[in-house]
Amino acid sequence: MKTILLNGSPRKNWNTALLLKEAQKGAESVGAETEYIDLFDLSYTGCRSCLACKRKGAERCRCFWKDDLSPVLDRIFAADALLIGSPIYLGDVTSQVHGLIERLHFCALSYDDYSNYFTGKVNTGIFLTMNASKTYYNLAYRKKAKEIADCFQALNGTVEVYACCDTLQVNDYSKYDMASFSEEHKRASREKQFPLDLEKAFQMGARLSGGQ
Repeated sequence: MKTILLNGSPRKNWNTALLLKEAQKGAESVGAETEYIDLFDLSYTGCRSCLACKRKGAERCRCFWKDDLSPVLDRIFAADALLIGSPIYLGDVTSQVHGLIERLHFCALSYDDYSNYFTGKVNTGIFLTMNASKTYYNLAYRKKAKEIADCFQALNGTVEVYACCDTLQVNDYSKYDMASFSEEHKRASREKQFPLDLEKAFQMGARLSGGQ
């Protein structure tokens, strides 16, 4: 089993990354080989509409644009599981994750009949982190989360979404103009809820990587 983990956050050691690293441990606990990638370390854009993937006789499920993302897409299509994480910025995933979705989805999409070229199966787990409460997530973001999950249905596997809410944004709120947030509340959430989130991440990593 091979599991690819993609961190779609610019922060390499904060909420999203910590969840993914725990999910990585979960995947490894069931014997999966893992690869962890920080998307912000890569140089790439969204789809360039070069249409090379749609040329007659072209290899399917292959992005031919020469940048850092194309070989990653190859490895995703060859994997057994994909675990991807993103913070929610302005109600949506980061631009790096959007770019990846465009490239991954488009090269697997037939322009003859809009069917799916991909015949393999890659289980997908999506971790969304946000400072919004769980109540607000259910009210305003759950629909967007489903839209994101639907994009990964083209990988033909199980798709799960985990929302990590009410996150601690910085270590010291006194250094920032962030008066709309209660540091006391955020720290309480970090101490009580975040360990449970990490446990859920471990379980998802194990489950989607072949565990029961």
